[in-house]
Amino acid sequence: MPTRRLPPLRALEAFIRTVRLGSARAAAAEIGLSPSALSRRLANLEEFTGRKLFSRSGQTMRLTDEGRVFFDAVTPHLDALAVAVENQSENVRLQRLRLGVLPLFGTQRLFPKLPELRRQHPRLHIDIDTGPHLIDRVGDTLDAAILLTTRPEAGFHSVQLDHNTVHAICNRDLAAELGPNPPLSELEKQTFLIHSDLPQSFDAWKAAIGMPELHPQAIDHYDSGQLILEAAAQGLGIAMMHDDHLKRANDPRLAHLFDIEVQSPYSYWFVCRPVDLENRPVRIFHDWLIEAGL
Repeated sequence: MPTRRLPPLRALEAFIRTVRLGSARAAAAEIGLSPSALSRRLANLEEFTGRKLFSRSGQTMRLTDEGRVFFDAVTPHLDALAVAVENQSENVRLQRLRLGVLPLFGTQRLFPKLPELRRQHPRLHIDIDTGPHLIDRVGDTLDAAILLTTRPEAGFHSVQLDHNTVHAICNRDLAAELGPNPPLSELEKQTFLIHSDLPQSFDAWKAAIGMPELHPQAIDHYDSGQLILEAAAQGLGIAMMHDDHLKRANDPRLAHLFDIEVQSPYSYWFVCRPVDLENRPVRIFHDWLIEAGL
């Protein structure tokens, strides 16, 4: 059986990095080439494939439709090749990802799926950081983070992981006492529990139930999703939390008030610097996270 002619692998590397980084100059710097040397590699790949992968105007390069089709077709195979070589090599060291995660996301969504990631990439190990100010530390002490925010700051590569609705969650006994649609006078006697990362949720919920003027007896603030759910379960107040948190907690002590869906201003986002997508541990986790549908 005749051996297939291999494509120019260095040219493929230049192509993949240029597309992922969104800049030929950034790709050249990442690989350690001059811009002209990178351009020659891309031209060699176009000659090999017979396809025009980029349109060029001065210093600007834009991926063509043919280039996008080629990228989508080739990238999964190159990633699979890298994984196969990595898993068969005795010389490849452990790969380490420094990941910032909110504790509730880690407990409810990430950790149940991590054994699957370990089976696929046994050399990838993750240092978990649940400390404060995650976004400020991405690119410094963190390679990437999973945040609960309205929208990450510009300049980061970000992927929205979900869409949520906000619910008022409380102990079942309190829910039975208040009824499914408690009046303003009863709600104003209650303590509300607000997560520090979800300050706008309470206002969104009050507006949706037609009580924007609601002023409860007290508002207690929590910086832990797990603790705020436990506080609600213990009857310490009414927690403003996402529907996803309630479903995944699967706690029979909890119920929600008002049968209404309120769009949350907040979502979970995966965030890293664009340049760090070329860091193999970041790329592996990024692609797996999207594939796993967390």
